[in-house]
Amino acid sequence: MSAYWLLVPLFLPILGGAALGIVKPHSRRVMEITVMTVTLLTSACVAVILAVHPGDEAIILQLAESLSVKFFLDGSSCVFAGLVALLWPIASLYAIEYMETEDHRNTFFAYYTMTYGITLGIAFSANLMTMYMFYEMLTLVTIPLMMHGLRYKSVVATRKYVRYSIGGAAFAFIGFIAIVVFGETIDFRLGGVLADIAGKRTMLRIVYVMAVLGFGVKAAVFPFHGWLPSASVAPTPVTALLHAVAVVKAGAFAIIRITYYSFGTTFLRGSWAQYTVMGFAIFTMVYGAVKAVKEQHCKRRLAYSTVSNLSYILFAATLMTEAGMTAAYAHMLAHGLMKITLFYCIGAVNVKARRHYVWEMDGIGRRMKLVFAVYTAAGLSLIGIPPMIGFVSKWYIGNAAVAQATPFAYAGLAALILSALLSAAYILEVVVRAWMPRESAAETTSNTADEAENAAATTAGADEPEIRKIGWRMRLPLILLVTMVVVMGICSKPLLHFLTDVAAGIR
Repeated sequence: MSAYWLLVPLFLPILGGAALGIVKPHSRRVMEITVMTVTLLTSACVAVILAVHPGDEAIILQLAESLSVKFFLDGSSCVFAGLVALLWPIASLYAIEYMETEDHRNTFFAYYTMTYGITLGIAFSANLMTMYMFYEMLTLVTIPLMMHGLRYKSVVATRKYVRYSIGGAAFAFIGFIAIVVFGETIDFRLGGVLADIAGKRTMLRIVYVMAVLGFGVKAAVFPFHGWLPSASVAPTPVTALLHAVAVVKAGAFAIIRITYYSFGTTFLRGSWAQYTVMGFAIFTMVYGAVKAVKEQHCKRRLAYSTVSNLSYILFAATLMTEAGMTAAYAHMLAHGLMKITLFYCIGAVNVKARRHYVWEMDGIGRRMKLVFAVYTAAGLSLIGIPPMIGFVSKWYIGNAAVAQATPFAYAGLAALILSALLSAAYILEVVVRAWMPRESAAETTSNTADEAENAAATTAGADEPEIRKIGWRMRLPLILLVTMVVVMGICSKPLLHFLTDVAAGIR
């Protein structure tokens, strides 16, 4: 039985965003209501679909006997679609306030809304062809978002993004062709679909590594990570979209799909191909964290943090066990929540206080208390402090590595620990500066407390730019996000049981 209602949450935001770009309402209020209405309706549709979960499929185009554009809903679809549907309305509300002083808002929100539907298309893809098609559509629809404002740095960053993405697409396409030729079907099937592979094992493993690196461009695997820090020049709603929800998670999700549902872990586990892709992930975990410690631009620091944390997901996935898949999805969800929260905090500082660098954060926590209280909580979670969701996901990654008990698994565990220590350095530096600024020169040279206070007040009045208060459309998303970071850590058992069932093929 076909379930064409699966198409509703895909095409509602695509058509709604396209209409917004074509009609271009003159009233800002109408535009904002349209964006939030389309986004909320789409998330409501996803929630209903995930609750019903009938396992039906919808075929919208049959190109050949083995090639079709088809959608279905399995456990992995639920994980990715659930994350996207949960965060997108919050992201849209935040973006409305962030972009209130920008030009070309209608065009921006048109593409922003369309990206929602295309990302869901990746989540609901029933086969490799459909996923690849929507994966490349995601590249195209995010290009105008990165180029918003047509500033020189934005154009340069977008060109880099396009070059990397085209190269990655070529590598991923080779993997797609291999599955078409040597697979029983291109449909996703837990355990893999490879059929007669006698005499072709080495070639197929080479193709698998190429496909992982191809999809790994969006997952920012070293050495194909360069576009991600450069993308930080885009508006914060875009960088959060790229770094936490849509693009990078689409890359990680695609790698999990081809590993567990196309090539199959039975074929790959214990081979040089597994250890090769695991090696890329292990190196990237440490490399991204080291670069984050050295980086002084706040958004680029978080970008390098994303490079590192995405490879936590890939390391867990390349363990190629049920425990590894569970841990990969757990960190995908945890990182999505934590990183979008951190980006939104820094975005609020950028747009309301006009501060962008780490050294500019001195004392700002006292003037933006809510923003940095949220940043502190989300940052502690990213470090892995219990009982936050970040601790839970890292614990599961560590357990999966120990359970496999191979040299590469232990190397990954060591990289995880080192990366966590480095994340404490680059997160806590901002936190300490915000809440406990260094003494000013006036404070250290004044002879009395009164003189120090007067000098500091004079310096603050002369040097500190005006800090505007954040509105409710920024405040509410920050509160909701940090609440989820804390509550989902404390009450993580139901979620982890669900992820365990997904990895076992029960869901």
